[in-house]
Amino acid sequence: MCLPSQRRNEAGMNSADGAWPLSPWKPDPGQHGRQRLSPPSLHALPLVATVFVWLATGTTMSSLNKWIFAVHNFRYPVLLSSLHMLTAVVVGRPLAKLRAGGTGNPTLGPEAKVRVFLLSLTFCASVAFGNLGLNYVQLDFAQMVYTTTPLFTLTLSKVLLGKHHHPLQYAAMGPICLGASLSIIGEVQFDQAGCCFLFAATFLRGLKSIQQSTLLQEERMDSPTLLCLTSLPSFYILFTAALLLEVGPSWDGTLASSSSLWLCILLSCLGSVLYNLASFCVISLTSALTIHILGNFNIVGNLLLSHMLFGSRLTLLGYTGIALTLSGVFMYHHCDRIATCWRSFCRRAKEE
Repeated sequence: MCLPSQRRNEAGMNSADGAWPLSPWKPDPGQHGRQRLSPPSLHALPLVATVFVWLATGTTMSSLNKWIFAVHNFRYPVLLSSLHMLTAVVVGRPLAKLRAGGTGNPTLGPEAKVRVFLLSLTFCASVAFGNLGLNYVQLDFAQMVYTTTPLFTLTLSKVLLGKHHHPLQYAAMGPICLGASLSIIGEVQFDQAGCCFLFAATFLRGLKSIQQSTLLQEERMDSPTLLCLTSLPSFYILFTAALLLEVGPSWDGTLASSSSLWLCILLSCLGSVLYNLASFCVISLTSALTIHILGNFNIVGNLLLSHMLFGSRLTLLGYTGIALTLSGVFMYHHCDRIATCWRSFCRRAKEE
């Protein structure tokens, strides 16, 4: 997989001297005449591995959660999300302490604490709207709406942060969103209320990524620390909502079901921690927009797992959608190279 270069318009981690870091696979321009660096691919290897883990856990999580709801008839999605957050606290706190050398979480100022709490609220609201939408529409339609997240993230980064993007990155949104929609459009069952809920959740997903990127960059947090700080308030909010809206009104003893259900829930919770950690790492190494662009690769994995586990079939329209999505991803990551090749082609055409 080819990965994007770290441009100034992307949110990367600051270096120790406050300057923007170099891309791990590009040599320092001040190193001319000195010893050559090791091959670029070796420097990019940690990022490639992180992206691979993030994509693998994201695809596995979608199928595992679908298995919990469809096969085990588990009707408490908000409760499951709260258990994800509780697991993140249990696992993330020791990781954060280990990363900080046993000193625990860093001391945050009042403004940073407010921003962390707002990030938790954004996450909980996105989960709530997403679950409300799934009560009205099919999972395939929800996934189709979620593929427009890069468009929301691109717009929000421009409006809120004033970031400038390459024109081809804006153009790449077309095939990415259209291709992902074509992959699943054959099974769409439209509902106006559900569609509104899902678009609200998609907007909040883009906002959440920008909030994460800003905290990781400006507060110089690492991924386990931010995960731990946001998971605890998110757990309180989601668990309270689950008790009031799900478990209380419809308690029927489902939580005392077979051990296989709880094994799936445990795997789902552990997978969510790994997914969130990898997500924070990818955001810190690239940008809030890039993570959603890469996230559309999950469509391919979800379709393959859906075919293997649930017997769904991939149509010609689905293959066309996958091709369009991957072409948009390629356009986004290689916009500078495409622009350079186009200028060279036009120059040669004029000379001839």
